[in-house]
Amino acid sequence: MNLKYKLSVVLPAKNEAAAVGDTVRRIVQICPAAEVIVVNDGSSDATCTTAEAAGARVVSHPYSKGNGAAIKSGARAASGDVIVFMDADGQHDPADIPRLLARLDEGLDMVVGARQVGSQASVGRGLANGFYNRLATYMTGHNVEDLTSGFRAVRASKFREFLYLLPNGFSYPTTSTMAFFRAGYSVAYEPIHAAQRVGTSHIRPFKDGMRFLLIIFKIGTLYSPLKLFAPIAALIFLMASVWYGYTLSALGRFTNMSALLYTGSVMIFLMGLISEQITALMYKDGGAGKSG
Repeated sequence: MNLKYKLSVVLPAKNEAAAVGDTVRRIVQICPAAEVIVVNDGSSDATCTTAEAAGARVVSHPYSKGNGAAIKSGARAASGDVIVFMDADGQHDPADIPRLLARLDEGLDMVVGARQVGSQASVGRGLANGFYNRLATYMTGHNVEDLTSGFRAVRASKFREFLYLLPNGFSYPTTSTMAFFRAGYSVAYEPIHAAQRVGTSHIRPFKDGMRFLLIIFKIGTLYSPLKLFAPIAALIFLMASVWYGYTLSALGRFTNMSALLYTGSVMIFLMGLISEQITALMYKDGGAGKSG
């Protein structure tokens, strides 16, 4: 590959000795000029030595801090103008890196490897990811094809603006995607096929699924709070109207419950408006970077 910029490839790894060596060697073969960084997140196996032997620079955590923490360490250590993040477990094909970089060269700020049908590890995870994608699409107003994919190419300077937002767990793809959209940066998707991982997954479907959902709502409130608050306010207003209609016809009066529901709906809507103003101030030019 003839690159016009310096490239860093960051792989978070925890107990991935079985796959990390082959993954690093393939990256070096395809992108010989790239800086390859493996972030050893407190592994208890030979991940560190295997990665170094394959040609990677290893940044080690003294104990496991989480996938997101490994991503942040890798982003801070990377010297490239562009960073490619990918898994060290064999799911992501290094041969797809040139395609992501080619899309980035079109003037984009982040290109996400969107897993196609058949790539999911299980039917349940596929359904969950589909739900997350639709919810994130609603929140952002942009088509989100794969919210949770960890295979992505980003412009390093822009990605570092949001390090302070990234959680230490498995939700960094969710947060970074929605933060890029909110900041007005260009995001696109490139179809990829994710293979079956080597070894045992560290993701706990229920616990981490709930975490992904909470992160979506957390970033949703930073992105467009009214899209969360307005539907809730409208629902409560509708409940108040239905209850008022019932009590008026049955009892001939306006009850305290109707007053409480009407008041609650107005308060929630006003909270959404205030949150919109706070969000606008947070994302003024340079605001994200200063907050980091």
